Amino acid sequence: GFPRTLGQAEALDRICELDLVISLNIPFETLKDRLSARWVHPASGRVYNMDFNPPHVHGVDDLTGEPLVQREDDKPEAVAARLRKYKDAAKPVIELYKSRGILHSFSGTETNKIWPYVYTLLSSKIPPILSDEEN
Repeated sequence: GFPRTLGQAEALDRICELDLVISLNIPFETLKDRLSARWVHPASGRVYNMDFNPPHVHGVDDLTGEPLVQREDDKPEAVAARLRKYKDAAKPVIELYKSRGILHSFSGTETNKIWPYVYTLLSSKIPPILSDEEN
């Protein structure tokens, strides 16, 4: 997410005024498992997740047949360190937006269960864009 640090939040304040901030509270183990299951095709940037979006053939890109790689920072030990660092850096950012009354937090482990709540919030703040046929 962005901003991840207080410095980034302050820089963002200088260019725009936020009226809504969303925080997704996902358990540490869920994040670690998802990120650790991520593999990429370096040439294209295509991303696979071995749990919910695996390639057709294990370890190879669906389109080219080239090998997939796991980024160093997606390995379980690195993910755990990244998440601890993020939590420490993000805490003052969360507190800042909470104190402004613009923070909306959602908790869960599954996108399809969290998304309807996020969508409802966003729909209440942003008018729908109508297609040419609807205008």
